[in-house]
This record gives sequence, structure tokens and C-alpha cells, in this order.
Amino acid sequence: MMKLAVVTGAAQGLGACVSALLAKRGYRLLLLDRQEPARTLAQLRAAGATADALVGDVVAESYATEVAAWIASRVGAAEVLVNNAGVSLIRPAEDTSAEDWRWVLDVNLLGPFLLSKALGVQMLERRRGSIVNIASVAGLAGIGHRSAYNASKHGLIGLTQTLAAEWGARGVRVNAVCPGWIKTEMDEKDQGSGAYSDTDITNRVPMARFARPEDVAEAIAFLADVERSAFVNGVSLPVDGGWIADASWESLRLKTRGA
Repeated sequence: MMKLAVVTGAAQGLGACVSALLAKRGYRLLLLDRQEPARTLAQLRAAGATADALVGDVVAESYATEVAAWIASRVGAAEVLVNNAGVSLIRPAEDTSAEDWRWVLDVNLLGPFLLSKALGVQMLERRRGSIVNIASVAGLAGIGHRSAYNASKHGLIGLTQTLAAEWGARGVRVNAVCPGWIKTEMDEKDQGSGAYSDTDITNRVPMARFARPEDVAEAIAFLADVERSAFVNGVSLPVDGGWIADASWESLRLKTRGA
């Protein structure tokens, strides 16, 4: 029987990319999104993959229950869960409403918890499984005008470590990937607000470029694979081109590139 990988936010961007990579690695895919992931589904099936989709809202506990029931009736338990669905909010802290705060925390933190809980129960019964949460460099440091987003990603890293501690001895590993800026639809929307430019990012990253979705997908696939990362549990892996590592000032960073 093919191993099942569940990917949230699979309709576009990183979710679509990691779904394609996991399909190439031999997984059956279950795509989760608020909108029908028709393009991703069509591309996977055209490539010969076995793929299905369930539309719903990750912040609804009833949706997590529905997904778990679908999996139980077909394969018993997922091999992999990738909690990728997320939202961004760029706004000064003093202008962030309680409603905005709850929305970001619900999608970015409550959603991963609900699905990890529902699908984790099945993994624990089988004593095998891997959960990969998509956090961010914003979960490892503070970034201005992103109080709700930063809090949600710091929380997601905390959740990752806690579940890793609780479930590791029972066969379920939980890890996080912390991407830097990726060229996806989310980035296009954020840049469209005028919050930052390409140069703001490339001048800050030691590798002088944005991440590609494929860069991050490869890290996710590594953490998902029990053969390649069997003893990796509770880590938050930066895939950021050195963003977190580099505390240099910009003129020194740029001068070093030309050395």
C-alpha cells in the first residue's frame, strides 16, 4: 500500500511544490485547502500520482475530524502531515486589532494543532509517522510590523518541540522548517502592499537571493522521510540562505560579496 502524505495549503505556492516532490518520492497525496486545489490535483494526476483533495477550513475542528475519518477509512493513518497552510499580516502592533490577531493565530497555530492532534492519534496507534510544520525565520527572531505573524510562528515552533517531546518515543517525529522569503503568491501580495522590495530581501540574505519553493520542499521531504531523518526530532530547520546566521550590517555584507 502506498504511503499517504497530507499537505495543507496545497492549492498553490509551497504547498503545491512539496506535493509534487512527495509524489515523485512515491507518496499518495491528500491535498487540503480552503479552495479546490484543482490545478495541483490535475498536475499530480497527469504525472501519474495518486492524489485526492478535501476542501475545508483548517481552523475548524470538524474539518480535522473529517480528514481523519477519510484517512481511517482508506489507509488507517497518514505517513506524513505537512502543516503548510498559513496567512501573513503586515501591520504595526498598535494598529493590529484583536480580530486580526485571532485570525492569524487561528490559521497559523490552531490549524496545525488540530490536524496534528487528529492525525497524530492515528500515527501513534501505528507507532509511525512524521509531522512537518512550516514555521518561518519570523519564528526564530522578531520582524517589525508582524506581531501576530511572529507570535504565531514562535508558537508553532513551541508546539513542534512539545509534540516531539511527547510523541518521539511512540514513533511519531515532529519537526519544523523555517523558510526565509520565498517567491510565492504570498510574497507577491505582501510586496504589493509596498511593505518591502526585492532588494530589501536580497541585501539581507547572505546568499543574495530569495528562496525557491523547491529549496524549502527538499528540506520538508528530508524531514518527512523516516529513512533519511530517522533520528531527527524536534528541530526547527532554517532554510533561509543564512538570514538568521548573519548579524552583519548591510554595508559590510554587500562589501563582502564583492571581495
